Amino acid sequence: MMFNPGKDTTMSTPRIVVRPSEMRGPADFGWLKSRHSFSFGNYYDPAHMGFRALRVINEDRVSPSAGFDTHGHRDMEIISYVLDGAIRHEDSMGNGEVLRAGEVQAMTAGTGILHSEFNASDRKPVHFLQIWLKPDRAGHVPRYEQRAFPREAKLNRLALVVSPDGAEESVEIHQDARLYATILERDRTAALPLAPGRHAWVQVARGAIEVDGTLLKEGDGAAISDAAALTLSGKADESEALVFDLA
Repeated sequence: MMFNPGKDTTMSTPRIVVRPSEMRGPADFGWLKSRHSFSFGNYYDPAHMGFRALRVINEDRVSPSAGFDTHGHRDMEIISYVLDGAIRHEDSMGNGEVLRAGEVQAMTAGTGILHSEFNASDRKPVHFLQIWLKPDRAGHVPRYEQRAFPREAKLNRLALVVSPDGAEESVEIHQDARLYATILERDRTAALPLAPGRHAWVQVARGAIEVDGTLLKEGDGAAISDAAALTLSGKADESEALVFDLA
């Protein structure tokens, strides 16, 4: 089924559509092992082209010293969320940074940007989520930003890490979307209110989390519509998830 419910502002019974981890599109290039929640690269499924403005969620594992050579993008908001290890970033704007576990990178490709992303370690793999959102319009000036969000800021609560206005020291993107990160201990909960007409996507990065009675295991995602709020409950000793609040 298509993950594209309409903009019905009438709250009714929440709709939750699970995208199971094992159903994601696989890619294995030796140095890169990836699972695609939505169509990407050589993986194409017309039933899974994105959800609202959310276009890509790739769970990537990159071998030591390997990575993505310099390549270009346009008119996309690109976010990286590192789970383990570190990424070395360089781009055509002159930025050269290392992005470590617990840090978030947001890059506006806009009118065009060249960049490379490599595992910063020659010994350990890096594990991260690569996320793309469609911008609110074409032609933005390219920009780059990264910020650290310590474990304590996410523990048993939802920490705002990406937003359109930089609220709560989050990194900014050009889209009416907010991204929250959480680390939940077993049976601890966190809640997110949703305004009428809003939608949510939950992506479990580690462990297992119950969302309003629906159990999501590691790697699972879920599209949620017609909900006034979400309640997330940790179902493993420690679970980590990203929650998108989308127009």
